[in-house]
Amino acid sequence: MQILTLLLGSIMIANFALAFTIIFLERKDVSATWAWLMVLFFIPVLGFILYLILGRKLSRHTFTWDTKSRLGVEKAVQSQLEVLEKDQLPYKQDVLKQYKELYYLHLKHNDAIYSQNNKVDLYTDGAEKFNALIRDLEQAKHHIHLLYYIVRHDHLGTKIANVLIKKAKEGVEVRFLYDDMGSRSLSRSYIRRLERANIQVGAFFPPKIPKINFKINYRNHRKLAIIDGHTGYVGGFNIGDEYLGKSDKFGYWRDTHIRIQGDAVQTMQTRFILDWNQASRNHIDYDEMYFLGGELGDVGIQIVSSGPDQQWEQIKYGYIKMILAAKEYVYIQTPYFIPDDSLMDALRIAALSGVKIKIMIPNKPDHMFVYWATLSNVGELLQEGAEIYLYQNGFLHAKTIVVDGKVSSVGTANIDVRSFRLNFEVNAFLYDVDIANQLVEAFQQDIKLSTQMTRSLYERRSVGVRFKESVSRLLSPIL
Repeated sequence: MQILTLLLGSIMIANFALAFTIIFLERKDVSATWAWLMVLFFIPVLGFILYLILGRKLSRHTFTWDTKSRLGVEKAVQSQLEVLEKDQLPYKQDVLKQYKELYYLHLKHNDAIYSQNNKVDLYTDGAEKFNALIRDLEQAKHHIHLLYYIVRHDHLGTKIANVLIKKAKEGVEVRFLYDDMGSRSLSRSYIRRLERANIQVGAFFPPKIPKINFKINYRNHRKLAIIDGHTGYVGGFNIGDEYLGKSDKFGYWRDTHIRIQGDAVQTMQTRFILDWNQASRNHIDYDEMYFLGGELGDVGIQIVSSGPDQQWEQIKYGYIKMILAAKEYVYIQTPYFIPDDSLMDALRIAALSGVKIKIMIPNKPDHMFVYWATLSNVGELLQEGAEIYLYQNGFLHAKTIVVDGKVSSVGTANIDVRSFRLNFEVNAFLYDVDIANQLVEAFQQDIKLSTQMTRSLYERRSVGVRFKESVSRLLSPIL
């Protein structure tokens, strides 16, 4: 009995010490603080373990992006800021002058250089995206840089590896960076096969003990491909057969990815090099061959990054700025919809101001708690007149937002705390009427494969569903 009493006492002391740390030392936001305190109170032992895995706060100094000065980023940003502040930026599309403040936000606080000489191809189907990527990989002459959160050792993963090995044998520089947690099932044989072909392979934020990684937070969720410094890919597709719709669990995989040619690829290249130099000892130094860019179109683009190493939640701020600038409509596609109060208020204000808010989420969940929290949040927006659609044709993984058919964003960031604060993300903010209208058309086609959640339908949900939503919403700040 004394041993049991001592054990319980130790647990309570540990819980109290941990609660003190959360409240007074780590300075989390209020909602996350209360969520963790609830977990610690109701499940003290398991809650303690969960906090060690999910809740620990990392110093921004854990990740050091020390290559920016050597890549000339600050000089280029300062030069463009001067032009923008003097209102001397020559706009190729006059209708987009109204987004000067959005340009400034990303340029000043994220070093997101603005370019408007880009050509963009949009992909909503995995087979089309990877067919295009493989064609570009096969034509590479100087280098290939790939960064993906998830890489599978399956048919598609092997096909990509075969192309990379072939190009490496032809003398092309190949660098392959993956997130160690997202690609935790990637076999050592796959990696060794790449390395034997003189391909440089890097793992982002690996554990000290291989295959035992409890660092669930602070993952590199970015998906980037850069070929010869003039062609780049960014969006939601990872590498694996499931992203081709070959999954018994999810069925068809609906995502959005873009192929960029033009000067915006230089910013994508900078992002890759910063991430590579963080993860690998074989650092990349400046070489003009990595930054060819080119003038191939008239699409305006800023490549915007966010992550726990930064002071600002830059992609989220970009979303809010876009929403508050909306005059007619905002279309959002996201697999998870767990916004914080600031983003929720922006959507609420827009809806109450007469702006049409249309949000599409999947009807097939991949994480149950996240799914119920998502339903709770979209249900709340129904009261403000938002239109909510549940995608039925498989799994919706696209991360897109379109405003007024003028400005849009496509990238890797979900609308949740994990993407805004805990993971490393990258989005392309696109200032182009044609691309925005292509995304609107894709949204409208997806509506045909969706069911609309009405307010009356939502209010008829069962007591069990209401309970799941309530619990999930309370836990959402730490999901």
